[in-house]
Amino acid sequence: MKVPISVMRGGTSKGIFINFEDMPVDRTLWDGFLLDIMGSPDQRQIDGLGGGNSLTSKAAIIKKSAIPGIDVEYTFAQVSIENQLVDFRGNCGNISSAVGPYAIEQGLVPAVEPMTSVKIFNTNTQKVIIAEVEVEHGQVKTEGECEIPGVPGTGSPIYLSFTDAQGAVTGKLFPTGHPVDHIKTAFGTVAVSIIDVANPLVFVKAQDVGLTGSELPADFTPQMLGQLEEIRAAAAELCGFCSKEEATIKSPAVPKLTLVAPPAAYSDVNGIRREADTMDCRIRMMSMQKPHQALAITGAICTTAGAFLPDTILNDLIRIDANIVRLGHPSGIIETKVDLIAGHISNIKVVRTARLILEGYVHTKGSYLHTVSAV
Repeated sequence: MKVPISVMRGGTSKGIFINFEDMPVDRTLWDGFLLDIMGSPDQRQIDGLGGGNSLTSKAAIIKKSAIPGIDVEYTFAQVSIENQLVDFRGNCGNISSAVGPYAIEQGLVPAVEPMTSVKIFNTNTQKVIIAEVEVEHGQVKTEGECEIPGVPGTGSPIYLSFTDAQGAVTGKLFPTGHPVDHIKTAFGTVAVSIIDVANPLVFVKAQDVGLTGSELPADFTPQMLGQLEEIRAAAAELCGFCSKEEATIKSPAVPKLTLVAPPAAYSDVNGIRREADTMDCRIRMMSMQKPHQALAITGAICTTAGAFLPDTILNDLIRIDANIVRLGHPSGIIETKVDLIAGHISNIKVVRTARLILEGYVHTKGSYLHTVSAV
């Protein structure tokens, strides 16, 4: 069978965008359907659309919303590469940046020049994201001068605003009730901050696990990754997702383990030297048990919020001199902007780019004709 899809890049991620009406009516079939499309499980995803990387093994399901004040509803899916699993816990901020353009291109939201505001309800986190998308001649504007680390070239800026993003997955700002927890591991006790804003992250000081914070993805050895996964698995148990023994299989995407370190000069993956005075901290995030090539947007949002939270690891480490927070990741520097009301965060905004790559049909191996709308 064949199913209409769009392939879109959103920020530093790429995913398959599908209209909700073209998904299996039986929600229990969604996992198999998406695994089929992506070609999982298989490290190369050779028989599907996945790119053999967690950043390119993602899907977004979009529908026009009947919720007052909301334009579209968006469900994010992280499709495992190696396991028979699709993780619907949490959201992807980079993929979120392509939801507004997709909604406009599909006619789900009227195009308004010069800027169309799209109010998005993310079903994974039950949170609202507002995307501001540039429109020209009635169509989404793709060309522009906005440059984001980790993506070649430039594009039209898309402004994403995350409001009231705390407790996105666990329902709590601090899932354990504490700004700092101590996790016992085979290599010692490690202090962590588990924070849930836009997505739950478990923050660890790089120096506490024998790292510098300037490591690039290729520098992480299997032993290092195993130690970091041990910490993340214990944090997943503390969040109540599953036991630590089951975390790698049952909750591989959240919480996301994130290493932080004070500002220091380093060379990014493109060999560009990033000076200490251009950042407020160094950050290295794990994605599906592997080093992220850049930084997840939800990770940037959560890190920014954590910097303003007293007694957390981040509050002690990140210097806050203004409402702009600069995060040094493997591909460069990302900036977030914070709106404060009476000293409290009301909104965190980040700039991304996105574009439509392909519109067409995907041919599946399995038959879902009796479970999807007619093509």
